[in-house]
Amino acid sequence: METIVLVVHLLIAVALVGVVLIQKSEGGGLGIGGGTMGGMMTTRGSANLLTRTTAILAGCFFVTSITLAILAGNHRSSESIFDTVPATEQPAVPAGQPTPAPAQPTVPSGQ
Repeated sequence: METIVLVVHLLIAVALVGVVLIQKSEGGGLGIGGGTMGGMMTTRGSANLLTRTTAILAGCFFVTSITLAILAGNHRSSESIFDTVPATEQPAVPAGQPTPAPAQPTVPSGQ
C-alpha cells in the first residue's frame, strides 16, 4: 500500500512541476508556455485551465503527503534500543561459597 501511494505521490510531483513550468510567467521568468497554446485555446482559457490543474494537483500532493506520513507513523515500534542490547553476563559464584569482596585500590610504593 505504501509503495503504491509513494509512486502516485512521485507522479503527482512530476506533473505539478511540469504544469507550473508550462504556465506563462508574469515576471518574465521560466514560463515555457508563453504566448498561445498552438491556437487551441485563448490565453485566458489556458490560464484558467492551468490554474485549476495546478490547484487540483497541489491538493492531491497534500493528500498523498499526509497519507504517507500516516502510513510511516504506523510502522513505529514501542521497543527501545536498550531492549535490544544483550545483557553482560556476570561470572557465576558456586553455591556455598561467599561472594568475593571487591578489590581494594593499592597505594603506590613511592608514597
